[in-house]
Amino acid sequence: MSEPGPVLAVFAHPDDAEISSGATLAKWAAAGRAVHLLVLTNGNRGAEAPDTDRVALAATRAAETDRAGKVLGLAGTRVLETHDGELENVPHVRVEVVREIRRVRPEIVLSCDPTAWFFEEAYANHRDHRMAGEIAVDATFPAAGNALFFQDELAGTTPWSVKELWLGWTNEPNHVEDVTGYVERKLDALAEHESQVGGDGIFFFRDWLPEAAVREGARIGVRAGESFRVLRF
Repeated sequence: MSEPGPVLAVFAHPDDAEISSGATLAKWAAAGRAVHLLVLTNGNRGAEAPDTDRVALAATRAAETDRAGKVLGLAGTRVLETHDGELENVPHVRVEVVREIRRVRPEIVLSCDPTAWFFEEAYANHRDHRMAGEIAVDATFPAAGNALFFQDELAGTTPWSVKELWLGWTNEPNHVEDVTGYVERKLDALAEHESQVGGDGIFFFRDWLPEAAVREGARIGVRAGESFRVLRF
């Protein structure tokens, strides 16, 4: 078991952390860990109506992220201004992740698996998801722990070497986290993202996510689980 130090979750969109790993984050927060969330895009394309006010939508999603973080018990949330759908693994984005790693000094960075392009025959993984995982991996190692990275941009910060990298939304899991008792909190946090799951939308997730948790939990003989690809450095 990881020692109970801080955690930094890094995801692409304002509701990704809840869907992917919300029960695990809630469990860790309830155990007293300082769990922080960094969202790499502002989610301003999280609607399909052509007359959507993208500035207003970004503001709404930032507020939803804050409320959802409170439900999960997070120590803090931060949303970057990158436009939804335009996330790239480039230095000015990586530097923000490295900045958060050096500030939070987490034992664990949690993100999504950048190698997962497809899930069975039903879903092509969003490019922003893959980019977020790639950015998180590259920021975690080697950049965060090497003083020669981002010397100008992060002058005065102290390098920090992360001990573990947890990648959700993976096709190659090597760990199932027992999240028995925390799936409902995950769903309650997701419900705060009303712009995405308002109305009947939440009912889909209230069926699908508990079913997935039961399926993953059965792999280790518990009632509910979330699966990850875990690297221990």
